[in-house]
Amino acid sequence: MLSIFSPLKLRHISRKLVTYPPRYPRNSYSIATMTIQSNADWQPAPSGTYRYFSKPIEKSPQDDRDYRLIRLENGLEAMLIHDAKADKAAASLDVAVGHLHDPDDMPGLAHFCEHLLFMGTEQFPGENEYSEYLSKNNGYSNAFTGTSNTNYFFNVATNALPGALTRFSSFFHSPLFAPSCTVRELNAVDSEHKKNHQSDVWRIFQLNKHLTKDGHAWNKFGSGNKDSLSKVGRDLKAQTTSKNGTPDYRSPDGSLAATPLPSRVPSPAPSTSSGIESEGDGGVVGRETRRRLVEWWSREYSANRMRLCVIGKEPLDELSELVAKLFSPIVNRDIDPLPMIHDHPFGPNEKGTLISVQTVMSFHAIEISWPFPYQPPHWRHQPGHFLAHFVGHEGPGSLHSYLKQKGWILALSAGPQNLSRGFAMFKITLRLTKSGFDNYREISLIVYKYLSLLRSSQFPAWYQKELATIKRTRFKFAEKRRPEDYALWVTEQLSWPVPRDQVLSAPQLIQEWDESDPMREGGGEKEMRDMLNTLTVDNSRAVLMARKEEHERLGGGERKWEAEPWYGTGYSVVRFDDDFIKEAKKPNDLKELWLPGPNEFIPTRLDVDKREVDQPAKRPHLIRETSLSSLWHKKDDQFWVPRAQVIIDIRSPVANETARAAVMTRLFAELVTDSLTEYSYDADLAGLNYNFGSYTPGVFITLNGYNDKLHVLAHHVFNKARTLQVKLDRLSLKKEELKRDWENFFLDQPVRVSDYLARYLLAEKDWTLVEKLAELQSISTEEVQEHINKFLSRVHMRVLVVGNMYKDEAIHLMETIEETLQSSPIPADECIELALIPQPGKNIIMSAPFPNPNEVNSALTYYVHTGSVLDSRLRVISALTAQILSEPAFNVLRTREQLGYIVSCTEWQLPGASERGLRIAVQSERVPEYLEERVEAFLEEMKTKIVEMGTEEFEAQRDGVEKKWKENVKNMSEETNRYWPHIDSGYLDFLRRETNVEVLKSVTKEDVVNFYMTYIHPSSPTRAKISVHMRSRKPPPKKINAEALPAIAEHVASLGVTNIPEGWAEELTSDGEALLEPVLTFWRELLTKEESGVKDVESALKGISAIADKFPAESQREGSISKSAVVITDPKVLKAQLKPSSPPQPVVEWGDLPVARF
Repeated sequence: MLSIFSPLKLRHISRKLVTYPPRYPRNSYSIATMTIQSNADWQPAPSGTYRYFSKPIEKSPQDDRDYRLIRLENGLEAMLIHDAKADKAAASLDVAVGHLHDPDDMPGLAHFCEHLLFMGTEQFPGENEYSEYLSKNNGYSNAFTGTSNTNYFFNVATNALPGALTRFSSFFHSPLFAPSCTVRELNAVDSEHKKNHQSDVWRIFQLNKHLTKDGHAWNKFGSGNKDSLSKVGRDLKAQTTSKNGTPDYRSPDGSLAATPLPSRVPSPAPSTSSGIESEGDGGVVGRETRRRLVEWWSREYSANRMRLCVIGKEPLDELSELVAKLFSPIVNRDIDPLPMIHDHPFGPNEKGTLISVQTVMSFHAIEISWPFPYQPPHWRHQPGHFLAHFVGHEGPGSLHSYLKQKGWILALSAGPQNLSRGFAMFKITLRLTKSGFDNYREISLIVYKYLSLLRSSQFPAWYQKELATIKRTRFKFAEKRRPEDYALWVTEQLSWPVPRDQVLSAPQLIQEWDESDPMREGGGEKEMRDMLNTLTVDNSRAVLMARKEEHERLGGGERKWEAEPWYGTGYSVVRFDDDFIKEAKKPNDLKELWLPGPNEFIPTRLDVDKREVDQPAKRPHLIRETSLSSLWHKKDDQFWVPRAQVIIDIRSPVANETARAAVMTRLFAELVTDSLTEYSYDADLAGLNYNFGSYTPGVFITLNGYNDKLHVLAHHVFNKARTLQVKLDRLSLKKEELKRDWENFFLDQPVRVSDYLARYLLAEKDWTLVEKLAELQSISTEEVQEHINKFLSRVHMRVLVVGNMYKDEAIHLMETIEETLQSSPIPADECIELALIPQPGKNIIMSAPFPNPNEVNSALTYYVHTGSVLDSRLRVISALTAQILSEPAFNVLRTREQLGYIVSCTEWQLPGASERGLRIAVQSERVPEYLEERVEAFLEEMKTKIVEMGTEEFEAQRDGVEKKWKENVKNMSEETNRYWPHIDSGYLDFLRRETNVEVLKSVTKEDVVNFYMTYIHPSSPTRAKISVHMRSRKPPPKKINAEALPAIAEHVASLGVTNIPEGWAEELTSDGEALLEPVLTFWRELLTKEESGVKDVESALKGISAIADKFPAESQREGSISKSAVVITDPKVLKAQLKPSSPPQPVVEWGDLPVARF
């Protein structure tokens, strides 16, 4: 497959993060001149506040939106999009500076800027005013920090766009960088880093950056943490001490100002000198960190580096004037608008090396990479995409096919990756089997053989033409995306060096090669071959990934390891040996490798029968029903694209009857997918794909894409499912892969595991991964074959077809599926999902240790049951209450209380879709008991907030929920996903959103208060609550309250010690606390000096420890749980106390089949 992955962006849970890499010879034209074009194309607006691009913007014929590109006088460029049909507006602003522009002495500063920037503005000083406004208007925001850009974006109800833009724009011309939030946001960045600390993706990404040539910006630690961001402040504090013994913090101009910007009004909490490290601004260290941030922001954030996209319902003239008014105050610092780094991080010392890296999770992989040209300047022919098409191909004759048949790989991806603006990398990543890991050297040589095959091959022009056709068809029939996703994409494309009228089309289209001379400069093939010729063994670097013990097993014993400084990842580096290089330079001699043929799945019938309707149908219709299946259908009546979406749900009573059966059902799905790889790859390239997966009641199959040849793919998929012959070698590999995936799950984020355990507890019939792992290894080929036959012998199917297919086509498809499977029917109610419901008055805690011994974070999943989904009034009040709680939960638990980076408050729908509840999840370094205590304190606080909520505030919250329910689907996929849950559950409540809106009109604040006090508040005697505590097994270093330090000094002085240095306590204090071990080390070193006069040092240290024990750190307080809580450690015991939900029944009998049924 094509490679698209890297942790290049640092993205939030409710706000952001990531990063990228490489370079090549600089092009003869500059990006700046390419993006600006001729001034003749830019005309002044009548108002004189901006200039607009006069040529029409090339867009998809399917796109009914209007576009205008404008440039403000300050240099900011904005794409404005008028969407007359929009019910959701959005905006994105991209700043052409990222973490590669961090100061060398403050890693993570760009990321920290992205955090603190949100903490209030001069016009709107409240730190959560922006997010609160969006939440009340069916919106949300997010942001990420990349290597060479930082992107901020939001979506909101259309009528709230002006207010949202007013708040959003002020972040870029008058942010407060609120001093009172400095420590909190430093902690947030630190928590985000710790969240990723055990993630192999982040660890290996940073290791690749670490192993960079000296002095290159790519080496930087983009995520940052508290230590990297506060080091400068700590050093300043250590070096400058005033006469009275307190650190003297001054700006470069000698002032103690909160900010060096004279135009800025005083912030709500001015940063003045105090010397108290526990205050919000972080004392001396925090103030210096903030001062450096403001200094950096004042230098790097400039209007001419910003690209904006706004999507709204307003006419273009109105959007233009609104943007000009709100964004013109941003200062243009007249700096490089698109700073480039052309030097590649790989030098001679980095090339020709093999890096062995220790992983946290159990997997094997090898990644081979080469320096590669930055791709946007090559937008016309996209040579990197052309090469990725061949290297990543999975059809017959491909590198993937050959290595898979040898049993050496599980997956292969390849392609160019723009690491930063100016340099890129071409990567081939192979997920290996254990056998493949043992043969990684041979695999690497086969990769070089395939590249040699490409270099020696002729490429007829039809290859490029085929790729161009696929992209042109995709562009022609592109559907709308979520507006915030589209706005984000547009802002990033605005930095591409393309003619402005092609800023939307150029990234999505490929031009064919010059037919007369493709090898001329600019002809297309020459660019590709120039790049292909760089993919040699001498120019490459390989990274071999596995656990330490696997590396040492392969290497025949222990080896010397080094450690990457930020994550501590173990690695070793060796150069390719001469024999390997010699072998890798040989021409290809493998006859099993050849180039792919023409793609037979490229659609040729792209007609759409467009018949205008007053309004789209609100639901699908039941067009066929037998004892074996029910078929729901909706002909496309709003998107008018030649595509269809099909979901087939096949349920069998044997699918989940035991843990062993559940494993075999999963293996069935995996083996079908595995057997179809070569056949389906061309279909996937051509825009037609499928998925064959398993879930609790059986298997589900999705087919989506161009309907022209969808029936061909469908027939092949179901024929393979029916005739699958289970082979030992493929089964063994799939079992190996499943074992690894399931074991690795417990090394993932703690909150994912706590959520998983909570979901398991609330499911009537489910099996734990531990139970499944116990069965996996002993399952035989004969057993799986028998299970498949038994599974398919008796089934019930539910099918939904949406899109460019008529009823007769959908019925024919269904008949083909039934004829292929040859299954007997079972009653629809024989295979249903049910939930387990907590009983009123119960307060249960499921407690378990987190499996990864090196994970510092614990997690809490806190669930309160709010009743039946079928009770429309209860359902609506529950949703409104969740809306009211969601934003404050993030603001209080994450931002204010700093519990951890991951905080979420959402509604949960239980298995079977008949019951629901409210779930609050927190991942934190604090213990789960403390997290539960703070969640319940939050719920108490919210009781007061809801009771005291004014009419205007309540109506705003109610309007936000109403807008969410009235929101239209944006594309066919969203439409399908809106219908399917009602078919899947069996309730067929397709008009639920409309019902909700009607019910909502009569809901009062008193209704919400009564609901809250009955179902959610901890004092309720009828509340049903379950929480899952996942406790970290890695104890944190012991801390003490800073108040202990004067008492310790007094104790030491009583021993006759007089050589106590001035200011010693401040050196050891951070946020009002101190680590005990450095305190003991300080006094041990001081007391062992002869001039201290202390004879019995150990006795003195015991006295210091005794004092320290009297001053425990607040940050390590364990917390307490309610006396009513019952703690259970056995999930089976807990599940036995819950009762099953009722079986599903249709809410509405639609009567779509008035005639006799089949």
